[in-house]
Amino acid sequence: MGDYKRTFGGVVGGLFGIVAMSAAAGLLVTVAITPALAVSSLATTSTINVFENMPNYLKIDQLSQVSSIYAVQNDGTPYKLASFYDQNRVEVPLQATSQFVRDAVVAGEDPRFYEHGGVDLQGTIRGALSTFGDGDVSGGSSVTQQYVKNVLVQKCEVLSDQEALDACFKDATKTTPERKLKEMRLAIGVEKTYTKDEILQGYLNITGFGGTVYGIQAAAEYYYSASAGTLTLPQAASLIAIVNNPEKFRLDNPESETNGAANGYADNKVRRDYILGEMLQYEKISQEDHDAAVASVIAPVIREPSTGCQTAGGAAYFCDYVTQVLKTDPTFGADEDTRMLNFRRGGYQIYTTLDLDMQSASEAALAENVPQTFTDPYTGAVWDVGGVATSVQVGTGRVISMAQNKIYTQEEVAPGPEYTGINYNTDFSQGGSSGFQPGSTYKVFTLAEWLKEGHALGERVDSSVKSDWGTFPDSCDGPQNYGAGFAPKNDSNESGRNYTALESTIGSINTGFIGMAKKLDLCKIRQTAEAFGVHRANGDPLQQGASSVLGTNEIAPLTMAVAFAGIANNGSTCSAIVIDRITGADGAEIAPPTSTCTQSVEPAVAAGMAYAMKRVMTSGTASPSNGNTYPHVPMIGKTGTTDGNKDTWMSGASTKIATVVGVVSVTGDKNQRNTYFESGQASTARHKMWPDIMSVANAKYGGDEFAEASSNLVQGVQVTVPDVRGQSIDQARNEIESDGFGFLDGGVTDSELPAGTIARSEPAGGDSTSIGGLVTVFTSNGSQVLLPDVVGQSLPQAKGTLNGFTVSTMDQTVSDKNQDGKVLVMNPVAGSPAIPGGTVVVVIGKYKAP
Repeated sequence: MGDYKRTFGGVVGGLFGIVAMSAAAGLLVTVAITPALAVSSLATTSTINVFENMPNYLKIDQLSQVSSIYAVQNDGTPYKLASFYDQNRVEVPLQATSQFVRDAVVAGEDPRFYEHGGVDLQGTIRGALSTFGDGDVSGGSSVTQQYVKNVLVQKCEVLSDQEALDACFKDATKTTPERKLKEMRLAIGVEKTYTKDEILQGYLNITGFGGTVYGIQAAAEYYYSASAGTLTLPQAASLIAIVNNPEKFRLDNPESETNGAANGYADNKVRRDYILGEMLQYEKISQEDHDAAVASVIAPVIREPSTGCQTAGGAAYFCDYVTQVLKTDPTFGADEDTRMLNFRRGGYQIYTTLDLDMQSASEAALAENVPQTFTDPYTGAVWDVGGVATSVQVGTGRVISMAQNKIYTQEEVAPGPEYTGINYNTDFSQGGSSGFQPGSTYKVFTLAEWLKEGHALGERVDSSVKSDWGTFPDSCDGPQNYGAGFAPKNDSNESGRNYTALESTIGSINTGFIGMAKKLDLCKIRQTAEAFGVHRANGDPLQQGASSVLGTNEIAPLTMAVAFAGIANNGSTCSAIVIDRITGADGAEIAPPTSTCTQSVEPAVAAGMAYAMKRVMTSGTASPSNGNTYPHVPMIGKTGTTDGNKDTWMSGASTKIATVVGVVSVTGDKNQRNTYFESGQASTARHKMWPDIMSVANAKYGGDEFAEASSNLVQGVQVTVPDVRGQSIDQARNEIESDGFGFLDGGVTDSELPAGTIARSEPAGGDSTSIGGLVTVFTSNGSQVLLPDVVGQSLPQAKGTLNGFTVSTMDQTVSDKNQDGKVLVMNPVAGSPAIPGGTVVVVIGKYKAP
């Protein structure tokens, strides 16, 4: 379409030439026999019936206008993030334009505008004869005809089909008597419907001023950094000069040899001064004003118009996400391309959910802690490091901040490694990446399923490190068997034991969660994650294998922020929204996309999750983030670290705001625990960013106590563990399982009981624990004996009694002569199990007379 504008300069002014004398003659004859066209009042009477077979009315459609995206500041005023347009146009009422502009249009383009009825006969004949004689085209078409021509062209330019657009444009601009007559008839129809001022206003708003600049307001801003109402006389005249031939007279064409800054924009000046002369002739300005304006130097102050999210600075990725949402909103059209086309042309005002305070904190936290690129000082290798931060309002789904460590670009090829157009915070279909593994932050969904199925936080599972975890239940795909190839370790190399679900959550124990998954259903764990809105960033289904429990699905940070907000919202997850209000070009409100809230888990389950996740903050892996957040409000959280310390995460929430931050490997691998930024160890950057962001959130939004978890979810129904000491392992298994406990063989231990019998259990017989909990039994190896009591015996007697043990002595003064030489104390005490050959210390009395 840009080529059309360059080729058909007369779209915005002047008479379009008639290519044949016969055509001109035919036109003039037609005009001659239709005198109504050449007089003022008669142009709106029935004498125009000669044109009855032509369209009677030209509807003034909405012009293509700039659409803008805003954040709303704390005082309620909008803050523009970015503008979008096909044609840089801002419509303004006629009263908002300088009188110099209005007078320049009428005097320079159509002096009899306020007298004729849409067609100026004198101008039409003069224009045609001038064209045939190769003279200068000083005018011909009236302002109303020029307006009609522009409207017809605008109707073409909104077409998305190129073939249809070409045909439409050809029909609107062809140099034939039929087309000219149609233009006249339509101009008369416009004059019958609209006032002169309305037509002049439409003309000033639709007219092109070169390139993508349309309308007097955009032209004033672009060429003179002014408004349509503040233009001076010479400025107004130079702008109106452009409409006669935008490509020839525009003031920003460096390729022009005759209209550049070096020669004072000579072409524009000639046309400008002509208009100033016409304004003087028709007494719109004084001789003094005319002379001063003609003597003035044309000095444009070009202010490049911006379009797209790159103008939004650090909020560019948030802005980009807003545009992705608009592409899915049927308000703007039937399909993605149509929606964005309509958005760029529709003059929409989009007021977003962005909180500028939170956004500023997020940007600063990333800038201080994660570089845009990182070069290893030892190897010289470049690490494509990514940093992300996303915050969501709990209970509404409103995305209040979104930032990353790169510079946003709309270029197809990024200028450098510090630039990208990919939003790491969002799904691939929303302009994002294919996602990142969230690591242990994903464990919260196994925790949710654990509590949903009636298990308690205090319940123990087999969490020992092993090379074969065997078979896991899976109601969707059938039981899944994992052999020696699946042998997860713990982050701090814990050997593993019978951790409770709470201990596993606080310490982020991998084997603890695998043990929990063994007692659950892999399919249901996946479904619980999906209930919180969790999905893979690339659109593929979530994987549900045992390893996925540890966070191997690639997920967008925004998705995890929405899920954590759902946990904090008593288990009700609200889908992400980024638009609060939309208004059209006419100021009318348009319904924005809304958030859908779904009860992901029962509030009681969410309370149990919050209980465990608060402990993660106060005494677990997230305590560094919790300790650096001020002011303090109740908060929940979970950390995540992927294999090889490639990606590190901190995710958490108050009852008001949920925030996810991460440092990720966009491409390649890098061990963050062995990597140091200027701010410190890469793996600790999360614990610097999250507190900085949440400190702002807590100060601004506050936070309440989370719902109290029931004792059944924390401790479970407490029952007494049977005492199985001395039983065979089969007897012990039957009794423990019949009482509703899980059974685990803990192996052999030293004991005085007969070899092969149960020596002890954890929890011990007689203790109380959660029903369904795990009881681990240890089998005696028969290596110990119970120590006999030697207190009161003489040392020789004691040594004889303790035959097989090494006896070590200590003396203690006594005043009772009867205790002289007798054993006063033994350690270990009598009845203690001990391995023969061990040492027993005895204390011997030594009498001393008083």
